[in-house]
Amino acid sequence: MSRPADVVAVDLGGTTIKAARFDAQGVTEETLRLATPSSEGPQAVVAAVVRAATALVRVRTAAVGLCAPGLIDAGAGVVRYAANLGLRDTSLAAAVADRLRIPVTLEHDVRAACLAEQRLGLGADVQDLLVVVLGTGIAAGIVSNGQLVEGAHGFAGEFGHIPVHPDGELCACGQHGCVEAYAAAGALVRRYRRTGGTADNAADITAQKDTDPEAARLWAEGTDALGRALVTATLLLDPQRIVLAGGMTAAGDALAEPVRHSLQSGLAWRTAPAVDISPLGADAGLLGAALRAAEAAGARAYLRTTC
Repeated sequence: MSRPADVVAVDLGGTTIKAARFDAQGVTEETLRLATPSSEGPQAVVAAVVRAATALVRVRTAAVGLCAPGLIDAGAGVVRYAANLGLRDTSLAAAVADRLRIPVTLEHDVRAACLAEQRLGLGADVQDLLVVVLGTGIAAGIVSNGQLVEGAHGFAGEFGHIPVHPDGELCACGQHGCVEAYAAAGALVRRYRRTGGTADNAADITAQKDTDPEAARLWAEGTDALGRALVTATLLLDPQRIVLAGGMTAAGDALAEPVRHSLQSGLAWRTAPAVDISPLGADAGLLGAALRAAEAAGARAYLRTTC
């Protein structure tokens, strides 16, 4: 008998391309990581995604799921704009499909992570959910009444650009005081280096915050900014649960506890929703992309027991 079909997922990030092949039971068969060649231009980025998918696809592979940051037109399979990757109106799904001749889906990376959390993680029994993905940037996935929210133009979830400090730090988006300018990994590293500190990533700052007052101050400002933004999101959306996901959640309670405190402090008349760290870690986007690929292959229940 022939083996059941598998799917391949590719998560295009600002610094790293992660890819994996999953069998029909949702078990990871093989993984791959490549550096994102964003400095070499958009064609190099697209070529790297095609290369990652091609390396993992086998004869039995039924579909490929892609996820990427930026403004994503999932229906068309197009990255409308991703500043950090130099992509504009880029037909990413078509580029992979033209090479592999199998169905290819494209989803926003944070909505993919939210989908994975909804089906496989802490959102499995929740109808109203907010998933905040913390990495180089910050964005959110929203589930309302059990449905993933995309917004009128597909741009819902720009959580990182909620202003928390008027006239505060300049954000890459051009606004001042965005939560991303304080709490994103990239911003934390930049701000710490401005004080003379040495850090390559947010984990370096976390490791030094107990011995370096500047690291402690910036970490506190970052977690407080995140909590302030969650106050706004809570009052607007009334989520049952808030899940923190992405690479920065490796900090565990050092991240979650001050965020919970900041959130509850900002809510004078109601109890804050639960705030938890995702069990899916930094691979949530990859799992969500695999779920989209499985849907394209006609296997909606696929990966349901991965975690």
